[in-house]
Amino acid sequence: MNLFDSVVREISEFVVGDVVVGNDVSAEVKRRVLDSLGCFFGAWDEDALVAARKAVSKHVSNVKGASVWGSGVKTSPDWATFVNGVGVRALDFNDTYLSKEPLHPSDMIPAIIAAGEVYGSSGKEIIEAIAVGYEVGCRLCDAATLRKRGWDHVNFTMIGAVAGVCRVMKLGFEQTANSISLAVVPHAAMRQTRAGELSMWKGAAAANACRNAVFACLLAESGMTGPSQPFEGEMGFFKQVAGTSFSLAGLAATKNPRKILETYVKYNPVEYHAMTAVDAALKALRRAGSVDNIAKVRVDTFEASYTILAKDAEKWRPTTRETADHSLPYIVAVTLLDDGVWLDSFDRKRIASSDVAEFMKRIEIVEDPVLTQRYPEELVNRVTLMLKNGETVSVEEAIPRGHYKNPMSDEEIEAKFHRLASKRIDEGRRKEIVQKVRSLDKLNQVAELVEVVAGP
Repeated sequence: MNLFDSVVREISEFVVGDVVVGNDVSAEVKRRVLDSLGCFFGAWDEDALVAARKAVSKHVSNVKGASVWGSGVKTSPDWATFVNGVGVRALDFNDTYLSKEPLHPSDMIPAIIAAGEVYGSSGKEIIEAIAVGYEVGCRLCDAATLRKRGWDHVNFTMIGAVAGVCRVMKLGFEQTANSISLAVVPHAAMRQTRAGELSMWKGAAAANACRNAVFACLLAESGMTGPSQPFEGEMGFFKQVAGTSFSLAGLAATKNPRKILETYVKYNPVEYHAMTAVDAALKALRRAGSVDNIAKVRVDTFEASYTILAKDAEKWRPTTRETADHSLPYIVAVTLLDDGVWLDSFDRKRIASSDVAEFMKRIEIVEDPVLTQRYPEELVNRVTLMLKNGETVSVEEAIPRGHYKNPMSDEEIEAKFHRLASKRIDEGRRKEIVQKVRSLDKLNQVAELVEVVAGP
């Protein structure tokens, strides 16, 4: 019997094969690294990252291992992946890919950098590995949906991370294949993470998936073998998780990974399906003159947005940051009341404020089948304001800033990094990080970047 099924073979052959990263892909990888670092430092005081740093403090070394960013200490690469990954994800401000299954592919970056730091990878090798990880993760999202069967997208994040980490560890075909199996079979993650009232784990689930990926690669490198047929087997991923078979045919022959160019950067710190709702609400507010003029609000949206951001009762009375930034009624309400949305929109005090709770009672959210048909090519939200004078203002937005069809400029990416990281590190160090990221492809070792990032 063949131990490695077709999906494992396609991924493994791609990972160990030759790839050429074009200049446009290399530039985009650098933008995502900088964006991820900004998200990490911006999340420094978030409860999830504080808890992760506390947990890792019992397992640190100042001599060897992978760096815990911003702390000045080192630990094992799997622990570093977890803590750094929690920071990147905690604000829900890192990048996004939308297809049959959504993904936040930059969740993989801390794992690839941690492994690369330990294994002496160059900046160019890190860029290649990130492009490889994005290619695998996004193609999996194109192949199948998991959320509708109650499984979480981080299952695909984990497989993409395995691909990127195996690449920097320079594992062979069999080691890579076993790494995939050792990650997939033991670690199926449930969608309950994102149902009902959301906890700190919402910001940690992907970090844990990537930690599992690194651990699987370390085991496979040392000779551990994984279960046969992890996807196609009698009790494998297809039957247990995806509910259907799928193919990644053609991946192994890919020499120029480019899926990263189809992913999106976040301009606002909200779940991506709500991004155009923020844009539409702000434009409608300008036409209404003042929030005091608004009697009622109707938001027409698409299925994925409604299901993820409005279906659960908890989304209409959020009590945690994790629920609020995944609540379409809360996001629209706070945007209209505060004339915009930023990190402080999700402070405990703001979430609990009476004016937001009262305003949300005026909001109606409706799934529009016509808008659903336009997804994921467009993310259409239509915000209609019924004014107290009887007039109606309606604005529809389809492509948010940061989408690959409406990309943020390099200057906007850097401005976002500086605004987020300024709460933790000074301007001189921020500029040094920006310079290191800009020259990532020229660094002999990624440790040259990590050294600047890791200091307290």
